[in-house]
Amino acid sequence: MTARDDKSTALRSFCSAGTVVPVLVVDDPERARPLAEALIAGGLPVLEVTLRTGAALDCIRAMAQSNCIVGAGTVLTAEDVEAAVAAGAQFAVSPGATDALLDAAERAGLPMLPGAATASEVMRLYERGYTVQKFFPAEAAGGVAALKSLAGPLPQVSFCPTGGVSPDNVHAYLALPNVVCVGGSWVAPADAVESGDWARIETLAREGAALAVV
Repeated sequence: MTARDDKSTALRSFCSAGTVVPVLVVDDPERARPLAEALIAGGLPVLEVTLRTGAALDCIRAMAQSNCIVGAGTVLTAEDVEAAVAAGAQFAVSPGATDALLDAAERAGLPMLPGAATASEVMRLYERGYTVQKFFPAEAAGGVAALKSLAGPLPQVSFCPTGGVSPDNVHAYLALPNVVCVGGSWVAPADAVESGDWARIETLAREGAALAVV
């Protein structure tokens, strides 16, 4: 199996900038920038804001003004790609992949982290040139054991597992040879974001940043 031109060069670079990519659900643009600054101060500069709230695009705009690499998550359609680019997103993350979505991202020049959960999905994305993929939903799709199994026949592909990754299992994921980073929400708990407890979030980010890919 031979991959086409590598469409994951930028994503591989982003992953190397932070072992943990915070997966953020933010519904108040006023909290977006201080949240980003707390995560950056803790050593996590690559952030994913999921398009799950009506304020998500405004939050991306606000975070784009700070010294971070901000991406749009839960990108599902070509329209989402256009909106993410307009808001200043530097990459996009999707739970899966369709031809229409990948076409739109490639036309826009927006680096994409597409989701896959099976060997067939991984192979199809690899044929298209995606050598870094999101393994989602990580725990439900077999977790560490599934990724370990994929490493044998598909060593050319690296993963960012997301979905159920937590402090309890993150070390096991990062010990895998085909994992370059993980996505997780534990570094920015909803209650801490809601209360504006930026010091707590910075501490959690610092703990996350101290983790290392083995």
